[in-house]
This record gives sequence, structure tokens and C-alpha cells, in this order.
Amino acid sequence: MTIDEIIKGESKNLEFKVELPKDSSKYIKTVIAFANTQGGTIVVGVEDQTRTVVGISEDLVFSTMDAIASVVSDSCIPQIVPDIEPKTVEGKTVIEVTIEPGQNRPYYLKSKGKDKGTYIRVAGTTRLANQEKIKELEMEGSRISWDEQTCIGYKVTDKAIRKLCSDVKSFRSQTGLENRPVTKAQLVNWKLLKDNNGTMDASNAFVLLSSDYFQFSKTQCAVFKGTERTVFLDHRDYTGPLYEQIEAAVDFVLRNIRLGAVIDGLVRRESYELPVAAIREMIINAHCHRSYTEESCVQVAVYDDRLEVTSPGGLYNGLTYEAMMNGRSSIRNRAIANVFSQMGLVESWGTGIKRIIAVAKEYGLRDPEFIEFDDMFRVNLYRNIAPSRVGENVGNVGENVGEPKDIQDKIIIAIVNNDKISAKALAEQFNVTVRTIERNIKALRDSGRLIRHGSARGGYWEVVSK
Repeated sequence: MTIDEIIKGESKNLEFKVELPKDSSKYIKTVIAFANTQGGTIVVGVEDQTRTVVGISEDLVFSTMDAIASVVSDSCIPQIVPDIEPKTVEGKTVIEVTIEPGQNRPYYLKSKGKDKGTYIRVAGTTRLANQEKIKELEMEGSRISWDEQTCIGYKVTDKAIRKLCSDVKSFRSQTGLENRPVTKAQLVNWKLLKDNNGTMDASNAFVLLSSDYFQFSKTQCAVFKGTERTVFLDHRDYTGPLYEQIEAAVDFVLRNIRLGAVIDGLVRRESYELPVAAIREMIINAHCHRSYTEESCVQVAVYDDRLEVTSPGGLYNGLTYEAMMNGRSSIRNRAIANVFSQMGLVESWGTGIKRIIAVAKEYGLRDPEFIEFDDMFRVNLYRNIAPSRVGENVGNVGENVGEPKDIQDKIIIAIVNNDKISAKALAEQFNVTVRTIERNIKALRDSGRLIRHGSARGGYWEVVSK
């Protein structure tokens, strides 16, 4: 421990005590919380508010260390063995109590039992774990992946087996992998199905990859006006097999970002403003690493300045932010990850973060942002938009933000999906005035991109050029 580290203050992995509390529960709860999450250090001899190094009297150092070791050993189940040692900081002795992420989770306070004595670290505080978190800790400690567990009562049909086998084979062909048949036996080997005396039982992974059975297994996609979650411009929920959700979510993003063109020699090549590889990686990772013990959804949000992908569940099984950024991976859903690998949707684990950073750099974008919460993980991929345009209101109040061409492109996409859509419906969809829609439709007709056939009431639109 250095003075620079102390000056930074307490954090998710660091806590100060000016002296050893007489009530041992005041620090034992934190010891348990560190063991249940990403580990951490308690420093005795530092005042937490002022960060002043007070130190421990020399004649009390070793007796204090013994007292900590004894209380931790007697109070925690399973046993936690911290690393306890004296350190000198600014000429004063402090005691460092370092707790590694535990492998036999959940750890809890013996006197309170598992349900009321399991603690986790949330930001810079120690909190009681809820039942969903305890369930996930139990699976971590038992080396069990939720997606490999049997989905009790779910009926497996031959039709669902055939479709999944066919889809995996099709993806393998599309991604350039060896074109070989995929059979029911392989689904068993991949722990998607379990042969129970001739009857096939489905794992949770099989259910996720073949149906919309779990209501919380969906991808919520939205476009927001500006840079905050205030005004919706568009919103879609996608359900069904995970790989279909991923494809739909990627398509949603591509429909709602700019598509330009670059000249490569004599060839004109279309190019999206954000790298498609990074978009896919973000959404695939969100589904692979999300927690299914939390009944919330993967969210994909497009803002004026960024693409934001959020997945339920923080980093898994003691994985730290620093380790993740260095390429280490801890797989929460092993069966799903394996199938995605078989389909060619992912390459090698632990490279996704670096790949997103690399392709963003190639595009000349600012560095992506990776935000770790305790109950979710978020990736922000930033768009190349001039700061003066971000969040700028132009024209009438309530009109769309951005270049005129943006709303014209969105109108074209909406008409491709529904050639009878009205100006009023378009205005409601994009949160702009009807006059704005009519003005942009006129511009599209004048430029030859759009033609009207028939009357205003019974006719339809024809898109000549996207």
C-alpha cells in the first residue's frame, strides 16, 4: 500500500479502518463481501474520511493481526484465509488484510446463516446479497453454469431439434467453418440436451437457443433523441432463439446509423459510420456473459453520440475490470458460448474487448467505454459526430436532431417496411412535426428517391433509391 493509493480513497476493492473495531462484524462483513466478489484489501490504521495515515502502535501490531486471523477463521463459512501483513506508510505501521476472490462461494457469516449473512461488495459499500445473487454465488461455487442446468417441465420436440441443428449448420457455412452435419448426438455432447433413458431433457441453453420460453430472454432495442434516455424515436423488442435476437438487434442498429460511401480505387464501397464487427461483438458478448438469474433483458440503445449495449449481471466469478481489459475471460454461460463458437459467431474467448477497441481505432473513433456495475455491464461505442451537433435542436420544437439527410434516410427505411405509412405516423415514429415529414418527403420526391402512386388516402409510396 502506497500513499498514492491511499489518497485515491476507498473503492470497491479497498476499505480503510482507523483502528480494529471492537464489534468484529463491522469488518467481517467486508471480508465476506470481498471473498464473494472480486477480492479486496482492508487497511487498518488509516482514517477513511480524511485518508490520514494514523498507524498502529508497534506494541499492538502483532496482537491485532492475530485477532483478525482468529475472528475471520471463527466467523466465516466456508473458511476464508486472508493474507495479513504489516506495511510501513509515511513512517507509520498499518495492517493490510488482503482477501482473494473465493472459489467456494457463497461465503457467509456463521452467526446469521446463508440467507441473512451473505454479503457482496457494491461500489464502495458492503451490502447483504439478495436471493438471486446467492443463487448465482452457489452456482459459481459448485462450478455449475446456469445454462447447462435442466429446464424442468420443458418439452423437447423433434421439430425444435431439427431447426437448431439446421441453423447451426447454416451459420457454420456462412462463417466459413467446416461444412458438416449437425446431429442430435452433438447437441447432447454440447450439453444442450440430456438423454434421460431415451427421453430428451432440455438444458436452459437449448431452450434459449430454440424458443421464446423465458420471458426475460429478449433484446430491447431503442433509438433515443439526444444523448439521454428521455425521448424515444424508435423501439423494438426481439424474442426467440438467441442467435435470431442477435441478428435482429444488429440489423436494428444498422438501420439507425448513417450509411455512407468510400472510394476504393475505382470502386464505390458503402460503409457504415460504426464498424459492423464491433456492433456484432458487443451484442454477442452481452448475450454470452449476461446473468440469467436476473430477470432483466439485454438492452441496445442508439443515441446521437453513441451506441450503448447493456447486459444484466456484473463481471463473473471474481473477474476484475483490469483482468478483463488484459484479455482474461470468465465464461458465465458455457453451453451458449460453446454453441456460438461452433456457429462461428465468436472466435477465441478473451479477445472480444480488444477486438472492439481495435476496430474502433481503425475507424478513427474515440476509445470505447467499458463500464462495470454490480448488476450490469455496459459498452459504449462512440459515433464520430461534431460536438456542436450532439443534442442540438434545429427547426421547430420536437423536430429530429441531426443532419436533414438523417431523417430522410429514416423515412426511406420506414417506407420500405410499410409503403402505405402516413405522414402523421412517420411524425409520431420519429417524434417530429408532420410539417417536418412533409418537407423531407418533398425533398425526397424532388431528388427522385421517392415516388407517390395513387391518391393520398388509397395510394402507396415507391422507393426508387435508398
